[in-house]
Amino acid sequence: MMHTGAGLAAEHRRVQEGRPVRQRPGADAAHPVLSLFVIDVSGDAAAYVERLRSVLAPAVRLGCTADFEQESLPVDEIPGWFAEVCAGPGSGGGGGGEGEEWAPWFARAGREAYAEHTGGGGPWDLQNWLYRFDPDEDSRGWEWWDATVAGPSRVHVRVDSWGESFFGCQDLLWAVFTAGAVRVEGPMVQITSFRENS
Repeated sequence: MMHTGAGLAAEHRRVQEGRPVRQRPGADAAHPVLSLFVIDVSGDAAAYVERLRSVLAPAVRLGCTADFEQESLPVDEIPGWFAEVCAGPGSGGGGGGEGEEWAPWFARAGREAYAEHTGGGGPWDLQNWLYRFDPDEDSRGWEWWDATVAGPSRVHVRVDSWGESFFGCQDLLWAVFTAGAVRVEGPMVQITSFRENS
């Protein structure tokens, strides 16, 4: 999926606003075909959604503003817990291999759940993860749409996958799990309906 500057700016607004988008796309725009992830979390679902947004908002913003020709991207807006879980042994992050000890329990548990979900996938290096938000990088096959609380410990995350049932989303899964997911189903392609703004 190619990401444009305008698309990244709209994605950033959706991540930051923290509410589902209900308006109809413009007449010249195709309706998005969204993919759904059903996420079970340990603890409060609303707190989970805020943690997930706190990671994705600065990453998407970097996609709009950063110079991806640099050797490393700024991390000052990335939550410390996320940087720590990325900085674990063997990941090459900036924490000198101590990230696992300093990351909060939900992030450490999510790191283990990610490895199990992906069949042994290791932790992401923070810079490698951030570079996935480069607008010229086509391996990020999704664009954030929304996250909604679907129960006391369940969240629905929707992304625009251009209608593809199989797309690059390991970067998204890393954020989803380390924010505190214990189980993830999906992606499942869904037909979306929009209500007119009143």
